[in-house]
Amino acid sequence: MVVMTVRRAVLTLPAAPLGPENPLPALSPLDRPRTVDDATRRAMPPEMARQTGYEPLRTPLPTRILDGYGRERTETDFDAIVIENERLRVTVLPGLGGRVHSLHHKPTGRELLHRNPVFQPAAFALNGAWFSGGIEWNIGATGHTALTCAPLHAAVVPAPDGGDMIRLWEWERLRDLPFQVDLWLPDGSDFLYAGVRIRNPHERPAPVYWWTNIAVPEDRRILAPADEAWHHGPAHTLRRVPVPYQDGEDRTYPRNSAHSGDWFYEVPDGSRKWIAALDADGDGFVHTSTDLLRGRKLFVWGHGRGGRRWQEWLTGPRAAGTAGERGAPGYAEIQAGLARTQLEHLKLDPGGELSWLEAYGPLGADPRAVHGTDWAAARAEVALRLEERLPRADVDAAYRSWRSRADTDPGAWLATGSGWGALEVLRGRYELPGTPFPEATLGEQQEPWRELMRTGKLPAPPPGAPPGPSLVARHWRDMLETAPAEPYTEYHLGVAQWHAGDRAQAVRSWERGLGGSRVRWPMLRCLAVADREGGHPERAADRYAEAFDDLCATGTDDTPALAALAREALDALLVAGRPDTARQVWARLPAAVRERGAFRLLEARLLIAEGDRAGARAVFDAGFEVPDLREGAETLGEMWAALTDEPLPYRYDFRMRPRADGA
Repeated sequence: MVVMTVRRAVLTLPAAPLGPENPLPALSPLDRPRTVDDATRRAMPPEMARQTGYEPLRTPLPTRILDGYGRERTETDFDAIVIENERLRVTVLPGLGGRVHSLHHKPTGRELLHRNPVFQPAAFALNGAWFSGGIEWNIGATGHTALTCAPLHAAVVPAPDGGDMIRLWEWERLRDLPFQVDLWLPDGSDFLYAGVRIRNPHERPAPVYWWTNIAVPEDRRILAPADEAWHHGPAHTLRRVPVPYQDGEDRTYPRNSAHSGDWFYEVPDGSRKWIAALDADGDGFVHTSTDLLRGRKLFVWGHGRGGRRWQEWLTGPRAAGTAGERGAPGYAEIQAGLARTQLEHLKLDPGGELSWLEAYGPLGADPRAVHGTDWAAARAEVALRLEERLPRADVDAAYRSWRSRADTDPGAWLATGSGWGALEVLRGRYELPGTPFPEATLGEQQEPWRELMRTGKLPAPPPGAPPGPSLVARHWRDMLETAPAEPYTEYHLGVAQWHAGDRAQAVRSWERGLGGSRVRWPMLRCLAVADREGGHPERAADRYAEAFDDLCATGTDDTPALAALAREALDALLVAGRPDTARQVWARLPAAVRERGAFRLLEARLLIAEGDRAGARAVFDAGFEVPDLREGAETLGEMWAALTDEPLPYRYDFRMRPRADGA
């Protein structure tokens, strides 16, 4: 018998470089917050209604936006951790949010997950860069975690059965909460176990969000123990629907849906929590957990052109077919979360914690039952085979055994995460057994804030350098309010006040900082955002133009700052109807920046504003790609429609909603 082994490895993939962080503080969320109307809220169970309105995310702060990637991929090495026993081989990427890249079943030679053949960032995470495939740990707030492309700490820890397990841990910064994921393979088991814990070390309640997201091939039937689901469709409405049939189609087959959608299954209280993806032969993947992880979900892209284009965008043309064809399989997502839906956040009391156990593995069932017309019989067959393969009592027992070891100190370190957890532990003097955040992990970005703790004064960056990352939690805001009122401090104080919802005070702080600063553009940009959000587009355009002038006057060679500010300034100037000033900004950009896809799109907008529709059409005909196009964005289609009545070319068709022609 082969005991579970742990080893370091290197995974080589065609990859687009992640690129630099956007240095501008994210004063607005990248997407509109998901909301529900009063009628929908009244139809919800009371707990669901309460949690849907609890502490939605105001901004992605203190994280920075990751939008510096492109779409040119080259062979790239990624650090990996491989854990395996005689049944399974698991590949984990600690430098990319702890993503489980592969779950390989040795006896059958099957890959149980959708394993992305490339690393291609796209703008789906709460702070930008995200990539598809495997198993991801979504913590923080509604959406893909801000830790998607961030390194996690990783170390070897004794497993409940006496072998080894891998602990992944970090400080989740959107909610200021430490968490851990412990992965192990019991001897002889076909199932990967994951023990998960989230802790609140603060003296105040904290909102909590968790959804484990598992990519599976879409040519499967998705089964879960539910007769109803909450459907969230492309129109962003939430309604309760029957399972499996909705609008005449069996929605448990991902490829039966023309458009994207989420189905949050209404799993009855007391029933076992599971979700499975099984192929035509009844074979495939199953996920189960202890009862705390109550939610189960299916997400599909749909077989329409927009859905196929998005899959090709994320995984390459081999995974999505060509020009909207339905022939080649893509992927769907099956998920498990702490609440019924992803519109909800839970309240975690001061000093409290949430913990549970998940299991992932192969499952085979009678295909006649799995794919029969009797939904109850199909569910019963899967539930029976799961109980035979992995009894519910065994999962509960494994949880209890793991929980008694969750505080065990890590042994050999395999990877190092960020220094932000160390900074928070140093400030709060928290005791967090099992998840150390040593001072040795503190780095350049944390050092100014460590100095603020020591001396009560926040040191300014070197001359000509852009401001470093802002911290926005209440304790840091309190320290900034008592620090000497220097321009750099006023800048960060304003960012923290804005995040807290005190916008008027944030504007006053930025205005004070502006009065005494030789480098004015960071404050001017923040004030421009405040004007834009406050419904003053003309004043916002003026301030953006002044900020861009000031940045250029510094003689900076900081391309990330220049490109980020120019992109916002051009948009604001075009919204305000100021194409002449926008053209002046455009002319001052380096040629390499103007050639980026996002700026080619801005150029087309500028040409339309100048009345040169032929020039704008020529930009589209020449071809461009916007690497950080947001999910659901319809800008390309709208601009094309403004230029011509011709059908939208496939390369630009990312539309997720049904169109007027029914497509």
